[in-house]
Amino acid sequence: MTVVRFRHCMSETDAEAEVTVVLPDGSELTVPAGSTVEDVAFEIGPGLGRDTVAGKIDGELVEKHAAVHDGARIEIVTDQSDEYLTVLRHSAAHVFAQALQRLHPEATLTIGPPTDDGFYYDVTDVDVDEDDLAAVEAEMDEIIAADYDIEREVRSREEAKEIYADNEYKRQILDEEADGEEVTFYVQDDWQDLCQGPHVESTGEIGAATLLEVSAAYWRGDEENDTLTRVYGTAFASESDLEEYLELREEAQERDHRKIGQEMNLFSIPTVTGPGLPLYHPPGKTVLRELSDFANELNREKGYEEVETPHVFRTELWKQSGHYENYKDDMFLLDVNDEEYGLKPMNCPGHATIFDQQNWSYRDLPQRYFENGKVYRKEQRGELSGLSRVWSFTIDDGHLFVRPDQIRQEIESVIEMIFEVVETLDLEVEVALATRPDKSVGGDEIWESAEEQLRDVLESGGYDYDIEPGDGAFYGPKIDFGFEDALGRVWDGPTVQLDFNMPDRFDLTYTGEDNEEHQPVMIHRALYGSYERFFMVLIEHFDGNFPLWLAPEQVRILPVSDETLGYAHRVKNELEDAGFRVEVEDRDWTVGRKIRAGHDDRLPYMVIVGDDEQEAGTVSVRDRFENQRGDVDLDTFVDHLVDERAEKRTEPDFVDAE
Repeated sequence: MTVVRFRHCMSETDAEAEVTVVLPDGSELTVPAGSTVEDVAFEIGPGLGRDTVAGKIDGELVEKHAAVHDGARIEIVTDQSDEYLTVLRHSAAHVFAQALQRLHPEATLTIGPPTDDGFYYDVTDVDVDEDDLAAVEAEMDEIIAADYDIEREVRSREEAKEIYADNEYKRQILDEEADGEEVTFYVQDDWQDLCQGPHVESTGEIGAATLLEVSAAYWRGDEENDTLTRVYGTAFASESDLEEYLELREEAQERDHRKIGQEMNLFSIPTVTGPGLPLYHPPGKTVLRELSDFANELNREKGYEEVETPHVFRTELWKQSGHYENYKDDMFLLDVNDEEYGLKPMNCPGHATIFDQQNWSYRDLPQRYFENGKVYRKEQRGELSGLSRVWSFTIDDGHLFVRPDQIRQEIESVIEMIFEVVETLDLEVEVALATRPDKSVGGDEIWESAEEQLRDVLESGGYDYDIEPGDGAFYGPKIDFGFEDALGRVWDGPTVQLDFNMPDRFDLTYTGEDNEEHQPVMIHRALYGSYERFFMVLIEHFDGNFPLWLAPEQVRILPVSDETLGYAHRVKNELEDAGFRVEVEDRDWTVGRKIRAGHDDRLPYMVIVGDDEQEAGTVSVRDRFENQRGDVDLDTFVDHLVDERAEKRTEPDFVDAE
């Protein structure tokens, strides 16, 4: 490899052909125009240059041969970087494809990207099911053991089209997505794949890989396109890491919210009602109601006022807001008396319209609205999955209309609310700044200002955050909070978004101190993200063992015999009078069977009443951890429950409190 030394005896012409990049510590480095990520790494140090596997340009993972541009934020990816696992898994996807085509030369390859926890490859023209995975996996092991170099080769677009003369999917990628007259292939042994990378240096760097499952998928996620076979797998740098992952995956399957939802009668998504349209059963609705009450309480404490908007609007509103242009394909559109209407994909245009119905002074701002608003988005059927991705969902939406000088304070207040949710439910979050997407409204100056203000809040607040390039809303950048559950998985959650565009599109104004009209800034925020996905996170995070304040059934009374059934109901009445959800287990079962059923039903507490308890006017209390405490005064137990509910503790702790 030739190492370019950048700043030795540069001529005036050379100096003009330079770019300056920003390193992770904020320092700047000047390099010749056309330099790659790898060139930058070698300029920082020869060792780093040799260790470079890939890079990040403005937060986007790229191959080490990618050219940098002036002002680019650069990170170097080595085998010690968090991103290395993504690169390794991308290479594992290629190993799978090579192994598949060794065993089934007729297989047609489409795309095979890395994912958050592994990789997948979509294929066709081959009959592959889960019984075939062991043979393919054995072939993968041979390819990994052979330690083939993974080499990058540049070819002309026309040559690539000749290579894929019989592969309509790769040709479509070449026609619609690949930029420039040259494209890159990655080659290992006698096999190659059209790919932008990045990849590891050789197949032997993949310490351990396995195939997980087979499913169907639509080409490009569009149900009107061909149905393909999708094979999922994962890979790690070591066998021990893979074994740990497989153990967690098995636990995740036990915690699957669809499984627990059925066991606890929380929700269902029957075929007869339509895909992605969940029905909440009484126990599930109880949890949602408690979550709603909690969010509403936080909103009112922070000065939000509740509003309500309809489920459907004339599409003129969506055209004015910009949603029609950017979301039309994802909207449910209706023809009503020759006029087009649309089910709302978001609540914000309705809230902007409410603000517009009144004249405001600078003294009136901020105005804060909240609504638990149902919205509808026509996701592709192949993307629907339990409560994580649905057609109909509810956002705990809030919209603030503020003066420019109030932006920082209000965003900080929203972040405080979000962390109150996080801490109350003992969750962890990852924070990210999502920047301007390709499809957006508004000028460059507006977007730069909005992104800079959000970045300033995060940095001055001392938050660790990542950059998510292009993941902002079409109307403005946002701060995203991803919930990390008990298994270390991260799910989309709360968000706070700064919007200078919608107030302009709706011509929203307030009268300033100078008696002139001014445009407010709009802040979008959600504390949960959506109730559906948040419910899913909580089901799996708690494994259905909800804390007392959320539990659909909080206490179950277990009479030892029919003779104590009357006393059991008197205990139930006292607990219900204190506002708790209580049932009496009056089936003709043994106490042991009643206790086992209570644990299976994930109850925080069971109260056992027999002759001794009835005579003394006490109860015996058993928690979900199988701890038991006898001869408990009922008032003492009620007082503890009241405190535990009010403090929203995540675990029952009465027995331990003795």
